Amino acid sequence: MHISKNDIPVKIDAPGAVARHLPDFGDASKAIAAEYFSMGAGVDLAPLLEGLTDDACHADHWGYMIAGDLVVTYRDGSEEACVAGDVFYWHPGHSVRVNTDAELILFSPQVEHGAVIDHILEKMSPA
Repeated sequence: MHISKNDIPVKIDAPGAVARHLPDFGDASKAIAAEYFSMGAGVDLAPLLEGLTDDACHADHWGYMIAGDLVVTYRDGSEEACVAGDVFYWHPGHSVRVNTDAELILFSPQVEHGAVIDHILEKMSPA
């Protein structure tokens, strides 16, 4: 699920201030970690997620695309593109492939995503 800033409904439109608000944008009932990712064009996380349940990231993510574009692929084979300026929610069971150098901010459940990051680090370490 992703949405462009201009598609988020305006709730307050006053001189000098505009507030946009979209309720029910995922379930944030867990302790959340703030994350900033920089990923180069061509990065594909799928091989690094192998060995996790369904070979996919099992954490929710809420975030904002600062720059670039990427494709999120879900376990069911569906895909969605996220581009600079999008606010997004990625549900568990996904992978990411970067098309153009990307900068993004994520907010993720710290325990679940911490385990995914640890798995990726283990896969990246020399055998």
